[in-house]
Amino acid sequence: MPPAVRFRDAVSLAGRFPLLAGVTVEVGEGEVVHLRGPNGAGKTSLLRACAGLVPIVSGAAEVLGHDLVGDRQSVRREVGLLGHRSFLYEELSVEDNLRFAVRAARAPVAGIGPALELLGLTGRIGGARAATLSTGQRRRVALAVLVARAPRLWLLDEPHAGLDAAGRDVVDVLVAEARRRGATVLLASHELERAATIADRAVTIVGGQVVAVPAGAAPAGRGEEPLVAGEVAARPAIVGEVGCDVA
Repeated sequence: MPPAVRFRDAVSLAGRFPLLAGVTVEVGEGEVVHLRGPNGAGKTSLLRACAGLVPIVSGAAEVLGHDLVGDRQSVRREVGLLGHRSFLYEELSVEDNLRFAVRAARAPVAGIGPALELLGLTGRIGGARAATLSTGQRRRVALAVLVARAPRLWLLDEPHAGLDAAGRDVVDVLVAEARRRGATVLLASHELERAATIADRAVTIVGGQVVAVPAGAAPAGRGEEPLVAGEVAARPAIVGEVGCDVA
């Protein structure tokens, strides 16, 4: 069985700045993989590349059998990306936002009701306009969209952020259920201990590349991963130290 995700020396640029600077990684079907690394390492960029949202300018990249170099749009209906922003339609209700997203992805609408129930979005809140929701509620709506769509590849960027304790536990349950159904999950998170309990393995990204981390190495600080000596010095010459949100 071919891997769900296969990148070989993949490069993605924002102008001349490399979001991905030759990343090589494989993720098998049905795996849950934790992407870890310092802020600006390229974790979000890798998730967005897997969703076909940023171009691969050199190297090779395949997701669910789709060649992202030649056609990065064809994969979009088979993946679900939970990003930092929910992108809800403010004037639509919670239920209508789900209905719109599910129909746009050409997924069965039968999944909408169970998704609302699972994320605690039924009753009064289901009819509330998105503009009235708290940060945590908006996060739950975005998660409900993923549940209703049931994509083959889940791309989760700090999925526990903004949620209360109960909501964070729900995320863990959703990941386990996605794996049980055979979906593949890529999870970018600074919550190392929590991620370790739900992921099959971890992949560390530094400077837009996957790097090896010595066994047993401890995190360098809160939200940071240990850097192998010489990693930063080895970054490609085109990598500039610029302010850019490419976490």
